[in-house]
Amino acid sequence: MVPRTIEIRVSGKVQKVGLRNCVRRIAGNLNIRGQVMNLPDGSVRVMATADPVILEKFISMIYGCPRAVIRDLQVSEVASRHFQDFSVVRLEE
Repeated sequence: MVPRTIEIRVSGKVQKVGLRNCVRRIAGNLNIRGQVMNLPDGSVRVMATADPVILEKFISMIYGCPRAVIRDLQVSEVASRHFQDFSVVRLEE
């Protein structure tokens, strides 16, 4: 299968609850490349590149992150991106 890149916007109580590290751990277990970061509006953005079947599993597993209260999760396909690994990107907070 051809890898796809998706952008996931997660909103709710998703910052300062360990969501980024949880997402990074899941991505590592599934061998997904990409990045996760907090956004100024209080949401979290995830960029992920992998086979479509793996991405579907990844999305469903994000809901299992403890302490995060996910109110909305929006997924959109974006232009293919190449990442070296999966990293947590820290904006100036």
